[in-house]
Amino acid sequence: MGHVKTSLLRRQHIIRTVTAVMRSGTALKYGLITLTLFGLVFLLQNISNEENWKDQAGAVLYKFQNKIESIPFRQRPTFHQNSSFCSYVGRPASPSEARVERELLDLMEWPRLPSGSEPRTLSQTSDPAHSLVSLVASQNGGGRHVGETLEALVHMHDFKGRPKRYGGDFLLARLHWRELQAGVAGRVLDHGNGLYTVRFPLLWEGWAQAEVMAVHSSEAVAVLRRLREKRPDRVFFVSLFRSGLYSKTTECNVCLPQDRGPLCNYTDLRTGEPWYCYKPKGLGCDTRINHAKGGYLKKIITKKEALLFQSGVNVKVPIPALATHTIKVLPSRKVENGSWNLNPLKLATSGYYYRGSWSPLDGLAMRHFDRPSAVTRCLTNKRINMYGDSTMRQWFEYLLTMLPEINEFSLESQKKVGPLMAVDNSHNILLQYRCHGPPIRFTAVPAGELRYIANELDGLSGGPNAVVAISIWSHFSTFPAELYIRRLSLIRRAVLRLLERAPDTAVVVRTANPQALDGDASLYNSDWFSWQLDQALRATFKDLDVLLVDAWQMCVAHHHPHNVHPPAPIIKSMVDVMLSYVCRKEPWF
Repeated sequence: MGHVKTSLLRRQHIIRTVTAVMRSGTALKYGLITLTLFGLVFLLQNISNEENWKDQAGAVLYKFQNKIESIPFRQRPTFHQNSSFCSYVGRPASPSEARVERELLDLMEWPRLPSGSEPRTLSQTSDPAHSLVSLVASQNGGGRHVGETLEALVHMHDFKGRPKRYGGDFLLARLHWRELQAGVAGRVLDHGNGLYTVRFPLLWEGWAQAEVMAVHSSEAVAVLRRLREKRPDRVFFVSLFRSGLYSKTTECNVCLPQDRGPLCNYTDLRTGEPWYCYKPKGLGCDTRINHAKGGYLKKIITKKEALLFQSGVNVKVPIPALATHTIKVLPSRKVENGSWNLNPLKLATSGYYYRGSWSPLDGLAMRHFDRPSAVTRCLTNKRINMYGDSTMRQWFEYLLTMLPEINEFSLESQKKVGPLMAVDNSHNILLQYRCHGPPIRFTAVPAGELRYIANELDGLSGGPNAVVAISIWSHFSTFPAELYIRRLSLIRRAVLRLLERAPDTAVVVRTANPQALDGDASLYNSDWFSWQLDQALRATFKDLDVLLVDAWQMCVAHHHPHNVHPPAPIIKSMVDVMLSYVCRKEPWF
């Protein structure tokens, strides 16, 4: 888990109207229309040859269309006032939308470096090797029992061994025991003075070991915050345009500097989601063929800042323990009603592993679908629509291996891009996967396959045999949080509309998860970015009748190394949670 604020913030959810109204360029647009019509009339009056008339009229109309499409799209800003990169993106927010956005941004707020404390050298920054973890003694002086809470205190020091005097370090923690294949995520509380308390619920009997990992120093987080707000262009995208034998590739993004040429505006008419490409010379905006990740900008931080992102030095490094960090957990103490004397902290823990199996703590009756026959039985007569990034595609691929009579259809699409579809005719099972709309860092997605999840949900009828699974987070890590909040709000409203017309539809939302941060990956895919987005996602869907699959805690608690694409055992646990929810009302369950 990430850090927790000591005071609870009100969590309201975003409701956004979907509009895409062009605020400027209107007069220019109508002026072009008038001039072009006069020119067209004049042209028709002076052309006698029918074939010449067709060619010249077509040319005029083609030029007219290109001019209209390339008019820059200027609107009031949606990005937070601290984000100055794109001042023309998005539609005006209503007062209620602006208030909810602000509250979500407050929820995601992170401690900043105290004024005047910016380090001059690496030696003044947090060093995991010089920091310490110590377990807090049991309050009653006896042993620790199942149902109680274990606390650890983290003392952060710099590279010279001096205690840190301010907080803001990003830590992850887990309690685990490999022989039992047991694990649970810890909860980190930042005291703002270089000290952190980590709390673990004790949920199994036997041995357990506490582990705290320093993901980023507070100084590194300050750099990541600046990149998120000021450099959303550090991942760039491209599109191929083609007409006949002539083709050209131009840069695309959610916003582009307008002083580098005219723009093609691909803002979605229904959701209002902005997307632009530079207009290729000699080609119309309607000749776009595909969308692809262009690459990553390099040298976006200084050499001094780069020292804060050294794998194995100050990125994802375990903090050593002052003394033993292994304990033996005794059987639970029963209270009068026979239940565990559980600390309220446990309620913030979504589940834990024991004997390799995930046990949720949110009241869901968990079943482990170890046999293909059990998966087939659960999904018989069901349509499973999956939307999102490659972490959702993993679910599609896993289900293919667990449904022996499923047949995947070739839709002339790339295996890693989709859309994907598979059918089990014998049991009337339909699986579908489609990636979410831009920004998405896939390779060569056909322009016609760029669909927004909210629009796709509006096209579903839903019902008792319909399942919707959504995962959308990783591809937003390089953008200001406001863009992601807007996307979530649109999906939330579409989910509400779906549940209003078909309340028995099963909707499942997958959360973000930590990943490997080798090399300069932190600058684009840091766990700090993912954790922040995850807070917004959880708050957005918290009060809806949907299931949140806690991929974050499932990955933090597991012994496998972090990976943006979790290994098969974790994917199985995620899908088992989904199937347990989907088939919770089945009489045989």
